[in-house]
Amino acid sequence: MTAAAIQFSPLVPMPFLAVVALLGLALLAVGVSRRAKGSLFRFLFLGMLLLALADPRIVNEQREPQPDEALIVIDRTSSQKTGERLKQISDAEEKLMAAIDDQTDLEVRVVEVTDSAADDRPGTRLMDALTTASAEISPHRFAGAVVITDGQVHDLPKELRGEATEGAADEPATTTRNAGLRGPLHVLLTGKRDETDRRLVVKNAPGYGIVGKEVTITYRIEDKHARKDGTTGRATAKVEFKIDGIETETALVPVGEDQTHTIKLDHAGPTLAEMSVAPAEGELSTVNNRALVSVNGVRDRLRVLLISGQPHAAERTWRNLLKSDPSVDLVHFTILRPPDKDDFTPLNELALIAFPTHELFVERLDEFDLIVFDRYLKRGVLQTQHLANIAERVRQGGALLMAVGPEFAGRASLYHSPLRDILPAEPTGEVVEAGYRPRVSDIGLRHPVTAALMRPGFDPKADPIWGRWFRQIAGEKTGGNTLMTGVQEQPILLLDRIGKGRVAQMMSDHIWLWARGFDGGGPQGELLRRLAHWLMREPDLEEESLHARVRAGKLTVERRTLKDSVGHVQVTAPSGAAQEMELKSAAPGLWRGEVAATEIGLYRLAEGDLNALVASGELNPLELSDLRATEDILKPVTERTGGSVRWLADGIPDLRRVDPGRDQAGRGWVGLVAHKAYVVTGLKDVPLLSGLLLAVLALGTLIAAWWREGR
Repeated sequence: MTAAAIQFSPLVPMPFLAVVALLGLALLAVGVSRRAKGSLFRFLFLGMLLLALADPRIVNEQREPQPDEALIVIDRTSSQKTGERLKQISDAEEKLMAAIDDQTDLEVRVVEVTDSAADDRPGTRLMDALTTASAEISPHRFAGAVVITDGQVHDLPKELRGEATEGAADEPATTTRNAGLRGPLHVLLTGKRDETDRRLVVKNAPGYGIVGKEVTITYRIEDKHARKDGTTGRATAKVEFKIDGIETETALVPVGEDQTHTIKLDHAGPTLAEMSVAPAEGELSTVNNRALVSVNGVRDRLRVLLISGQPHAAERTWRNLLKSDPSVDLVHFTILRPPDKDDFTPLNELALIAFPTHELFVERLDEFDLIVFDRYLKRGVLQTQHLANIAERVRQGGALLMAVGPEFAGRASLYHSPLRDILPAEPTGEVVEAGYRPRVSDIGLRHPVTAALMRPGFDPKADPIWGRWFRQIAGEKTGGNTLMTGVQEQPILLLDRIGKGRVAQMMSDHIWLWARGFDGGGPQGELLRRLAHWLMREPDLEEESLHARVRAGKLTVERRTLKDSVGHVQVTAPSGAAQEMELKSAAPGLWRGEVAATEIGLYRLAEGDLNALVASGELNPLELSDLRATEDILKPVTERTGGSVRWLADGIPDLRRVDPGRDQAGRGWVGLVAHKAYVVTGLKDVPLLSGLLLAVLALGTLIAAWWREGR
């Protein structure tokens, strides 16, 4: 393909050439006004001179045509799986590609928009994909874009949605100007007009709450086509509430009005509240009839009662541990003078505080989350009824920690009290005075309280690396689990569950040697801290637990157990598809498995009596919040670009090529601009007039002027 054109290559700057022309014309004008002879020939001479200085040339270009480029953006997000939208997408794509294949000067780029749990930007990011793809195309070759979507786009700026521009600076700057859309944008909508879809929307939900307290969730049921009751004149729907997968309540609530639901946080860590509304007749999908709220439960200053039976070296160890935790509200009493002591000291000379037994163990016992007896023995301070109250408090959900010394093996031992029924070890009456290093038992290697004490790669059969203790109260295990042993593998640390509560018993009072660094010291801080947190029901320290997390599109399941083996985990995806996962041993007491999390929503896991819930992506995905097809969101963009919005339910429009500036859409068709762009591959230019010819003509006109003046 060639093209010819005349171009000028001035030998002098154009301003100078313009000045010469103006001066020459001015002089000629004076001559003509005075009827000077030869003015015509002078005019011809001036023209020849200017033509010579302008240097006209004939330019021949070798042009290679460049095809225009169009974009086809296909929305394949989760909302497009509703109804017959996938078939509509397939049919429209097939017809568009066939029409483009018939065009010899048009190329196409197909961009697919998807959503996944690994994407940290929720919703349909269609404008981002359109911006990125169009930026790679030259504006002179951009024929336009055709978008196949349901219209639910979540990255459109507010100013293009027709909303208030205030705060629009915080929105993605994806306007038609900087998106490079110098061509029409045509939107082909899947779905149907006026679709019916009931959805449950969470309006307000707290991110955290205090354990034992209630939190309130505000929600709303939206359904424009809900049927109204003939008696009340209001539309209602049935809502079901579940806490951590267990159904707790159902209610009949009005549609279109804000409602509240109150839940009580009964444990630390995440509490998953699930609300689901009954489906409406003929609605588009029930996937958004459910909403999830995760509330993280935190404890509000644990109240701990520490009772030291007598001053001793380990007393400060317990006190320092509990006082170092800012979330612990510690009440500490040390029995310095029992009631039966009589040394004839006048009462007015005693500065001791009377032990408030009735207030602590009758009136306010339920206020304490943990009770610690540190080398306490029966000396008449606490009565039998007080100890019975403590045992009942444990059965109802409290926690008890017994740190015993030689007194536990004697007749004044607390074992000979109502606490006997809840203690996991019985004293034999023997106190062992010998050096030994506490060892973690086989069960202790699996229990999260003590498993973390062992360094990676440590041989459990080898001698422990921490310091020695020199006293142990011999006892026989009567319940619970033995996590640490001492002389002749007799129990040192035992844990047990009693009713709703928990009990821990330590059969030695020499842990203070670790705190002092004797013989290398030991992990006393970590051990006592994890022990206290287990008593406080810390979820991460449960010995029988099932946990799951989703990261980077992978569902990782962890099963903590004291058993030698575990069964398969039943994994139910948000769509309802179920599969079995085999877990492999990752560490003593810890089993782990992993599968791909390809769906967005709530995964349910079950293994034996244990259940777990984990959300992939958002708890309430923005992509599924509204499944109704709409033209309102993208219509402002199509109007700015000269494009159009068409419903595929009305038929797939034809594809045409149009010249720039012409209508780009019409009845039954959409247009792509034909720019007819090209690239110059060769260039040849020749002078229009040779220099010799111009010189002869100029000399001839000058001689003719002189001849005319001489007559």
